[in-house]
Amino acid sequence: MRALIVDHSAPGHLRVAEVPDPVPAPHQALVRVRAISPNPAEFRLMLPNAPDGAVIGWDAAGVVEQAAADGSGPAAGTPVATLGLSEGWAELRAVDTALIGTVPEGADLGEMSTLPVSAGTALRALRRLGPILGRRVVITGASGAVGRFAVQLAARGGAHVIAAARKPELADELRALAPHEVITGPDDITAPVDGVLDQVGGPDLAAFFDALGEGGTLVLTGAASGGSTAFEPGSLLADPMRQDRSIVTFFEMSGGGINTDLTWLAAEVAAGRLRPHIASRGDWTDAADTLQAVRESRLPGKAVLDLS
Repeated sequence: MRALIVDHSAPGHLRVAEVPDPVPAPHQALVRVRAISPNPAEFRLMLPNAPDGAVIGWDAAGVVEQAAADGSGPAAGTPVATLGLSEGWAELRAVDTALIGTVPEGADLGEMSTLPVSAGTALRALRRLGPILGRRVVITGASGAVGRFAVQLAARGGAHVIAAARKPELADELRALAPHEVITGPDDITAPVDGVLDQVGGPDLAAFFDALGEGGTLVLTGAASGGSTAFEPGSLLADPMRQDRSIVTFFEMSGGGINTDLTWLAAEVAAGRLRPHIASRGDWTDAADTLQAVRESRLPGKAVLDLS
């Protein structure tokens, strides 16, 4: 099979090459990949330390070529969205059936490839906030892939959604996702909030935590800013109006139910009730510019690479 392998001597440290087909374990299905959707974190966290010849990649969608030998998971011929810690950027992927969501027949597999990390993170992180019906919830990094899904899902959950994005020119685009407010930073928050889903980290994290009211929770899903966070002396202490606040760390693949979450998300997208934002789409064999844009977080949404 062909795969996008790590080659630290190549431009962008990646190139398409022939590699052996994967051999699935009994609890794994073999999936013929039709589309992949790279994430900036793969370039930041995985690529630098991966050895030459390795196949990385978290998000991939395709069709089951060989069902799992233990009888779990979807049957051969089923369109699927898959998640894993590696080996997604290839024509064939052996993937745990617990990390496979089934996709409605006829759905765009490119759209489905955008779901596992971005929509999965948004869905599972919002759950960590607890019930959000009627509550004020801030989504930081709202113009990014996770943020756009989170804004839509939080609105569906009945929250008063405050979308935070540093680029004012994206305000109208974000309003189309139905938030109640669009802000550029924590200084724009006019009243205490019940929850924050923060993907940016850095200096603003402390200010968003300070915006929490009593019982509020900040779920930290990323650190896209690359900056440090400094809490002023006493800022983590409680007072009568701001007690029982918390910062929760998050890892999408903790706990079960990923297969059912991906299946639900795929159905929502196929029905038009959830909209992925694909900022770039093209063939995986001619993707150097797209991969560089993803690496530098320059795309206002997801990139999709189709496997010919």
